[in-house]
This record gives sequence, C-alpha cells and structure tokens, in this order.
Amino acid sequence: MKTASPYSYLRSSSMRRFAIGLFIGLLMLVYSLPALAASSVVGNPNGHGPIRGIVKAKGQNQAALPFAGSGKLTYHGGPVMHTNKTFAIYWVPSGFSVSTNYQSTINKFFQDVAASSGSTSNVYYSTTQYYDNTKGNILHSSSFGGAYLDTNPFPSSGCTDSVSQTTICLSDAQLQAEIDRVVALKGWPRGATNMFFMFTAKNVGSCYDSANCAFSQFCAYHSDFGTGANLTIYANQPYATTVSSGCDTGQRPNNDDADATINVTSHEHAEAITDYNGDAWYDASGYENGDKCAWTFGTALGGSTGHKYNQVLGTGHYYLQREWSNATNKCLLTGK
Repeated sequence: MKTASPYSYLRSSSMRRFAIGLFIGLLMLVYSLPALAASSVVGNPNGHGPIRGIVKAKGQNQAALPFAGSGKLTYHGGPVMHTNKTFAIYWVPSGFSVSTNYQSTINKFFQDVAASSGSTSNVYYSTTQYYDNTKGNILHSSSFGGAYLDTNPFPSSGCTDSVSQTTICLSDAQLQAEIDRVVALKGWPRGATNMFFMFTAKNVGSCYDSANCAFSQFCAYHSDFGTGANLTIYANQPYATTVSSGCDTGQRPNNDDADATINVTSHEHAEAITDYNGDAWYDASGYENGDKCAWTFGTALGGSTGHKYNQVLGTGHYYLQREWSNATNKCLLTGK
C-alpha cells in the first residue's frame, strides 16, 4: 500500500484554493456588469462624457415611435434640480445678428415658464415625479433670473464646421469660458439651482468634438463645469433655423425664428432639471426624459398652418416637444 505524498496534498489544496478564488472572481465580475454598463452611459446615449441631453438633428434622430431609448427612466443616485432659476446669454458680436424679436421672445418664454410654476397643464409638470435621495421630489418651481446681450468678439474658431457657412465655430471649451466670464461679470449665482443658456447668433457653428457639430449632428445639449458653490449648469443653444430644417419645428406661434430655438431650449431645461450631472434619471440606453420624446409634438391646441401651438404657458403660446413620463410610460404634453 502506497503512502500519499505530502506534495500531492499540497497540489490538491492549491487546486481547491484556486478553484474557490476563480469562482469568487467570476461572481464579482457578473455582479459588477450592470454597474459597468450604467457607468459607460453616464446619462447620454452617445457616450460623449460630460455632454448630455443631445438633441439630435432630425436627420440623425434614432427615435422609434412612440418613444426612443429603452424602457423607463431609472434613478442612478445623483442630484436633481428641486427648484430652478434660468438665465439667458445672447452672444451676438458686431457683424452678427439674430431675428428682430429673438431675445424678447425667448426671455418671455422663460418668464412664462416661471409664471406657470405649479400648473398641472403644461409639459414641465411631468418632471415632478422624479426625485433624488437628499430632498425628495422635484418641485414645479422655476424663476427667471435675467438676460445679457454679450457683444464680446468671438475668439478664433476652436473647431471646424462646414455646415454653419461662416468662419466661426465655437468649441465647448470656448462656450464654457464665455459663460464663465459673463456669469462673473453679472454676479449671477451659480450652484445646483441655477442654469445658464448660451444662445449664439445666426450662422455660428459649434462642435463638442471633431465629429459632432451643430445643425448636422445636434441642435442643443446641456452640461456643467465646476463643483460646489462654483458649479455652473449650462446649455448650448445654437440658432435653430441656421442652414436647414434639421433643428426646426416648422411652426411659428410667435412669428419669429426664436420659436424653433425655444423648442430645443425646453428639451435641455427639462433634462437638466432631472439629470444635470448625468448621474440621476436616464434609461437603459442613456436617454434622458427629453431624448425619449424628441421631435414628437402631440396634438396642437390651436393656431393656423405654420403657426400652431401646443402649450399655453403664462400669457404665451409655444410649440414644444413632449416629455417622458414614467408614471404613464409615454410622452406627454400635460400632467404626469
């Protein structure tokens, strides 16, 4: 009868430890996959880091009616804007222009959104079903902090955009720098309840990377920079009627080019309220509440051909896209 070698016991013991370690490692990998998948999205469907809520130009839109993306929005632990104050910056240097009533119409829109706070009959009410872990549900509470006409000259182009038909193309870094300058100049408050909308002049391009530029790929987006008291939440709002109809609703309830820009402004506003940092509310594909319903407008309330409206906010009429509702599992113009 042979006696077992002590080395054979060591080999079998080592094998057992290896097998156990391998099994534990595989379990950890399996349980980490959902988190890895979620973190790769970071609140936007295109994986462009801090650039979120991208309104794709209609030719780039991947929406499959009745809504885009994958299922309901889910909460990822980050903050929301429980209340919000909006500010408008119009960057229109000498030699550039906007339509006659562009600024006044957009300013009135923000004022009308504020006047409609608490109402259940407009598209913004749908945001109140969403929440965060610190202060609970979003309040339907908006205010308008003011506007500034920025005539500071444009810098040298920081990107290349053949679509806008001008020599000016602004990178996201250049937009951030100018927003930062104006906010400091005006003494406007920053932080998690304030949002700054940068409206650029007609035929001014912008790109957030070498392959994604205004009008051809996107119509608007939101993002943020800074932290704590210096957190600056902003949206890039190119002139929506520039070049083609890829960013235009085709409706003019206020008989001005501003109507097209206001639609994508409302998209970015609602998305920042529910997911300004890219770690709060989005679906399994990374779509935020505005993304899921982009370029869907529901039934008009009134107006003639080319001048229809589907929203009454304050004393104004507007033609805005619908927003996603988890509660009803569809895109809505009113209620939640």
